[in-house]
Amino acid sequence: MGSTPSEGSSAEASWQWDGDAGDGAGAPGDVVSGGADGDGGGPWLSRRRLLLGAGVLAAGAAVWGVSRAVSDPESAPGPAPAPVPTRIAGPEPLWTYHGSEAMTPGRLSGRLFLSVYPTRSGLRVLDPNTGAVTATIDVPRAKGEPEETPLVVGAGRLFTASPGHVDARSLAGPAADWSLPLPPELGERITLYGCDGNLVYGRIGSKPFSDGGHLFALDAATHALVWSRPPAARGELLVSVLDTGAGRLFTWDSDPTSGLSLLDGATGRRLWSTATTGMTGPGWSAVDQRHVYLPDGPGGVRALRLEDGAPRWSVRPGPSEEWRALPPVSDDTRVYVLRDSGLITAHAVETGEPLWQHQLPFRLDRRSRPLLTSTDLIVPGPAAAGVHFIRTATGEEFTTFADSGPGVDVWSVSSDGTRLFAGHDSTLYCLGALPVP
Repeated sequence: MGSTPSEGSSAEASWQWDGDAGDGAGAPGDVVSGGADGDGGGPWLSRRRLLLGAGVLAAGAAVWGVSRAVSDPESAPGPAPAPVPTRIAGPEPLWTYHGSEAMTPGRLSGRLFLSVYPTRSGLRVLDPNTGAVTATIDVPRAKGEPEETPLVVGAGRLFTASPGHVDARSLAGPAADWSLPLPPELGERITLYGCDGNLVYGRIGSKPFSDGGHLFALDAATHALVWSRPPAARGELLVSVLDTGAGRLFTWDSDPTSGLSLLDGATGRRLWSTATTGMTGPGWSAVDQRHVYLPDGPGGVRALRLEDGAPRWSVRPGPSEEWRALPPVSDDTRVYVLRDSGLITAHAVETGEPLWQHQLPFRLDRRSRPLLTSTDLIVPGPAAAGVHFIRTATGEEFTTFADSGPGVDVWSVSSDGTRLFAGHDSTLYCLGALPVP
């Protein structure tokens, strides 16, 4: 039977372990397992059937009470109907976690092979088998810092910045926390950009960054500064960390004739530069083993060769089309271009040749961050639309997962490398092992 852990209401310290806060057990939630056969069938009554039966009986009692009150004004009204459990459409979740505040999945920057519940106040680390809270990490905001400042994660840690320091909090235990002071001559104002493997990238300078600051990389395993360098003569206005597994950074300049550069994350050395005429500023970037993908004009996608930045192919709206591409995802064989119109198109990585297309019954925006498995493309939709599963080989949509619970937020999907998690608002489900059948 699926468990339904939820958060406690008491004040929490920066670190809590294995039920110190009482989050692990929690009160029973409004989603229950359907039993071994998935729908509560069989000769034994499941918890779901008991709850549903109780709801029906309570509803009948309420109707009887109302009719009695009409016929007999002096009689007291009957009891209110019991709440109906949230209905699930799709695979039965292994467990359900209910938080005391809504998730903010867009805050996470980087890859973290753990089950976590991000919020405005920090992270809840969840047991992947039960959904119980194993650790709570509060992330206090610095004065003047935006409420949803990105949380840089990677190498099993959460990285934050304090004046002149990069601070790391291990998600395995507080004893492994550390804080690294950077050379004082570099300044004390730090902006972190991301983590690729064991390298953490950022910029440090004075207040404000009148000189652009110094780019730097540090090793999360050895707690050492790997390199730092002043900005290029033409400036580096934006830095994006590419998750290539080899350490790569994008820098962008406002001058379109020399704007885009790729840096080697291990040394800070510039690998290549290319003109950005015809491209808008990189509101997003994506990468696979062959190409870098960037916005092309007001709505399209341009593929550049990762090796040298040479243009390869592009997908743009036609004369009568109005759509804007979102960050694509790639499995190194096909690249999947998601459009805000809800249309998904698959293209051959090498040539950009269209392979298939699939129209979703809702529009997409930057909050809809898809997850790619070995066989499926999992696309989160609005709260009422749920999560849609599409075969990457054919574009066939073969199942959805949704609930009937109230909500206003777009769904999010994530994985710890073994299991799939999906949720919206203040509810997170574990949907089991990947890929989901």
